[in-house]
Amino acid sequence: MAERKVINKYIPPDFDPAKIPRLRLGSNRQIKVRLMAPFSMRCETCGQWIGKGTKFNARKESIEGEKFHNIQIYRFYIRCQRCAAEITFKTDPENLNYEVEKGALRNFEPWREEKALNEEKQLTKEEEEENNPIKALENRTEQSRREMDIMDSLDEIRTLNARGERVAEADVREAIATRDEEKETQRRLAEEEEDERLAKLAFQSAGGRRIKRACEEDAIAREREIKLMAIAPQASQSSNTRVKVAVVSKAPMSQSTLGIKGIRVKTAAAADSTPTLAGMLGAYGSDDDDSE
Repeated sequence: MAERKVINKYIPPDFDPAKIPRLRLGSNRQIKVRLMAPFSMRCETCGQWIGKGTKFNARKESIEGEKFHNIQIYRFYIRCQRCAAEITFKTDPENLNYEVEKGALRNFEPWREEKALNEEKQLTKEEEEENNPIKALENRTEQSRREMDIMDSLDEIRTLNARGERVAEADVREAIATRDEEKETQRRLAEEEEDERLAKLAFQSAGGRRIKRACEEDAIAREREIKLMAIAPQASQSSNTRVKVAVVSKAPMSQSTLGIKGIRVKTAAAADSTPTLAGMLGAYGSDDDDSE
């Protein structure tokens, strides 16, 4: 492959370029080109549908005597993919399109019909305005009203966009602060709910019953009640002991029996009573009775 990449080529000394015959080509000769179908069409011979953009090996030629404002018009030859029938179409620079000549039918294209209808409607409207000035005035009024509505809509859209763009920095900070406060409040509420749930679990018995918590006032009242209940039996017990000692001292008994009874009573009182002020007074009273 090295000999095909040389830069300089050998030219013999007796080389005369004038002796080389020139190739005479006709002006209407055909050129082989590769193209795509510019529109969808249907073959007239077999009915094969050919879509837009389908690639073909075609022949191209210039049409003699047909020009549009000095723009040359060209003709293309292609063959059907199914039956190999020849299909020809040419350029249409006047309508910026292509035109089928033979071999196929162009498929319906609604946008092309819409354009033609709009043009026809515009021509009809212009003719009516020329013949009827009142109709022309009505048309201009309607057009002005439509333009005003469009301008109002555009102004409203611009106002909304400008309002969204003119967001003050203070408003942004306030919104951020409000959002942070809401998050903090939600977090605090969640913590309180969690504490309440843990407290319920802590003050709950094994059987599933809930243990009520007593407030401080209830606790003080309960303690006072317990103290009163503890003092009342002691006072009643001391008074009963004094009565028993007095009855024993007044009974006509011997000294031995009195001593035994007194010892027995005192022993029972000492065993049953607790060393309180009421008990000590009761014991002192019994000694006075015995001395008499």
